[in-house]
Amino acid sequence: MDYLSLSCMITAILSLTLGAFVYYRGRKSIINLSFALMSLSIFVWSFGVSREIVAQNIQIGLFWNRFLYIGAISIPVFFLHFVLSLLNLHVAKRRLLVVAYLITLIFWVLDFTPLFVKGVVPKGSFNYASEPGLVYPFFLAFFFLCVSYSHYSMIKVYHTSSGLKRNQIKYLLVATLIAFFGGATNFLLVFSLIKTPPLGNYFVSIYTLILAYAIVKHRLMDIGIVIKKGATYAFLIIFLLIPSLVLTVFAQKHFFGSINYPFSFIILALFVLATFIFPKFKPGTEKTIEQLLFKGKYDYKKTLSDLSKAMISILDKDTLLAKIINTTTEAMQVEKASILLLNEDKGYYRMQSSRGLDKVKEKEFQLISSGPLIIWLREKGEIVVKEELERSPDKLNIPDMATFLKRLNDMESEVCIPLITRQKLIGIYNIGKKMNGNMFSHEDLAMLETLGNQAAVAIENARLYEDLKKSEAQMRRADRLAALGTLTAGLAHEIRNPLVAIKTFTQLLPERFDDIEFRDHFLKVTSGEVDRICSLVNELLEFARPSEPNFHEDDINDVAEKIILLVDNEAKKKDIKINREYDKKIPPIMIDKEQIKQVLLNLFLNAIEATSENGIITFETGLIHKNNHRDYVQIKIHDTGEGISEDDLEQIFTPFFTTKDKGSGLGLSISHKIVEEHMGYIEVESKVGNGSTFYVYLPLTPDRNNSFARKNLPVVNKTRGNYSATDSHR
Repeated sequence: MDYLSLSCMITAILSLTLGAFVYYRGRKSIINLSFALMSLSIFVWSFGVSREIVAQNIQIGLFWNRFLYIGAISIPVFFLHFVLSLLNLHVAKRRLLVVAYLITLIFWVLDFTPLFVKGVVPKGSFNYASEPGLVYPFFLAFFFLCVSYSHYSMIKVYHTSSGLKRNQIKYLLVATLIAFFGGATNFLLVFSLIKTPPLGNYFVSIYTLILAYAIVKHRLMDIGIVIKKGATYAFLIIFLLIPSLVLTVFAQKHFFGSINYPFSFIILALFVLATFIFPKFKPGTEKTIEQLLFKGKYDYKKTLSDLSKAMISILDKDTLLAKIINTTTEAMQVEKASILLLNEDKGYYRMQSSRGLDKVKEKEFQLISSGPLIIWLREKGEIVVKEELERSPDKLNIPDMATFLKRLNDMESEVCIPLITRQKLIGIYNIGKKMNGNMFSHEDLAMLETLGNQAAVAIENARLYEDLKKSEAQMRRADRLAALGTLTAGLAHEIRNPLVAIKTFTQLLPERFDDIEFRDHFLKVTSGEVDRICSLVNELLEFARPSEPNFHEDDINDVAEKIILLVDNEAKKKDIKINREYDKKIPPIMIDKEQIKQVLLNLFLNAIEATSENGIITFETGLIHKNNHRDYVQIKIHDTGEGISEDDLEQIFTPFFTTKDKGSGLGLSISHKIVEEHMGYIEVESKVGNGSTFYVYLPLTPDRNNSFARKNLPVVNKTRGNYSATDSHR
C-alpha cells in the first residue's frame, strides 16, 4: 500500500512539473494553457489518492476523497479542450466545450455532497475508499464520453494527417490511452469490482515520460527547444530525485519504524526546488564571488566579452586588428601579440599588426602555407600552447617539431590561436608571455578560443567590406571614364575650333605685322582661345585623375560652372540652351569637389540626352530649410525632355538599371551613393511628356558621424510622381 501511495505522489510531482514548464513557455497559447490545467488536475487527483489510502481516520479520509475528486472531475474536460485545441477544432466545437464545462461545474458542486460520494469505507487493503453516491454513475459516464470522444477525434485526424502532426498525435494517443487505462482501474475499486489495489495507477507515471519524449522529439505543442530543458529536468527527477525519495522513505522506516508521507513530500519538494533554483543562482553567485575575490580575472573576462561585441561593428581592417591586439594584451597583461593574415594571391601568411615586436620584423615576417605550423593549424584547428608543447613534444604528433617550435619562437608566441572561418584558416593570432610570469589557465584558453572564432568572422567581414569598397571605387572610376568618353568627341571639336583661329592669325601675322590694330586683336583673341583650351584640358585632366576622398570647403556655384563648361558643347550639338541661376548668398560648404563634379556631370549628361533639340535645361542653386530641421544647399536641374514613367521612377537609382540601349545603369546609383556620403539626398519629380527635375540636397553643416541624421532624411510623397533616393534604401 505504501508503494502505491508513493507512486501516486511521483505521478503528481511529474505532472505538475511538466504542466508548469509547458505553461511557462506559452502562456498565451490555448494549447499550453489547457495542457497545464489538465496536468494540474492530474496532480490534484494523484496527490489526493496518495493521501486518502493512508488516512488514519474517516474524517481525514473523506477530506482527501473530496479533494482528489476536484482533480478527477476536471481531468476529462481539460483533456477534451487540450485535444481539440491541438487538432485546431476548439473553435468549431465551442458549444460542446461550453456544455462540458457546465457539466463539470455541476459535478464540482455535487462533490461536496453525499449525492456524489456517500462517504469513505475500508475496501480491500485500502484504509479508506469511495462509496459512490446517486450521481456518481453519471460522472463516470461523462468521464468516459469525454475521453472516448477525444480519442475518436485524434484517431480521425491521425488517418488524414502526415509528417510531424501524425507523429505528435501518435505519441499523444499512446500516452493518454496508457494513462486512462491505468487510472480507470480506480473505478473498479469504487464499485467493489476488485479487492486488490488499483495497480493501473503505476501506468499513469509512464504517461508523463511518453509526453516528455514527444515534446522533445516531435515538438508536441510546438514549444521549441526550451521545453527540452523541462523534459530534461523531468528525467532528472525520475532518475535522481525519486531514488533519493525512496531512500528517504526506507530511512524513515528503518530508523523511526513508520513513514511520514507529508515529511517525504516536503523533502522531495525541496529537492525539486533546489534543482530549479541552483542553475538560476549559479551564474550570479559566480559573478559576485569573482568580483569580490578575483576582481582582476573578472575585469579581464568582462573586457574580452565587451571586445567580442564591439568587433562586429568595426569594418576597417587595420582598426579592427589594433583593437583586438590592444584590448587583449591590456586585459590579460601580456607583453607581446601579433596577427598574421593570409595573402591568397601569394600563398603566405603575413604579419599585419603587432604589439611589442620589432616593427622591421612585423613588415618582413611571413609564413608559407606549406609550413608545418600552418598545416597543423589548418588541419587540427586547435590552440597551440608552446609551454605544453615543450613539456610533451610527442603529445601532438607533429612531424617537424623543431621547425614548428622555431616558428613559434620567431613570432615570440606563447599561445598560437588559429583564426578559422568557413573551414578556412584566414590567419593566426599570437600572444606572448604574461607580464607576471603566470601560465595560461584552462579558463584563459577557453576564452581565447571563443575570442579567436569571433575575431575570424569579424576580420573576414572587414576584408569583404574592404573588397566591396575597392569594387565600388572601380565602378565610380568606370563611370567617370564613361562620362569622359561621351564628352571626348565634342571636346575635340571644341579644342579644334580655337586652334583653327589661332593658326589663321599666325599665318596672317607676317603680312600684317606692322598693323598695330591687327596685332592687338590677334593677341587678345589668341590669348583668350588658349586660356579656353587650357581650362578645358585642365578640367578634363582633373576630372579623369584618380583621387582619394578629400573633403574641403568649396563654392558649389564655381564647381557647377566648371562642369557646365565641359558639357556646353554637348548641349550645343542639339541646340539646347543651359540657363543658370546661381544664389550668390550660398557660403562655401564641405564637399569632395571631384565627387560632386561626377554627380553633376551624370545629371547634366542625362538631361541633355533626354531633351530634344532646341530644348532648355535650367540649373539653379539656393538655400532651403527642410522639415528635418536642417539647412541644405539645393541644386536643381530641370529639363524639358520626355520624362520618366512611374514604373521606372522607383528603379532609377538601382544599380545596373537602365532604359538606354547603351549604358551601364551605374550613373545615378553612384551619384546617389556619393550624395549620401555627403549626408545629403536626391529627389526626383517627373511626368511623362513634361520633363524631369532632379534636386540634390547637400547639408550646410554635415555631421558624418551622426547616424541619427543619416536615418532621418526627408522622404518625398511618391503618389504625386515624386521619388526620393532615400526611399529606395529604407
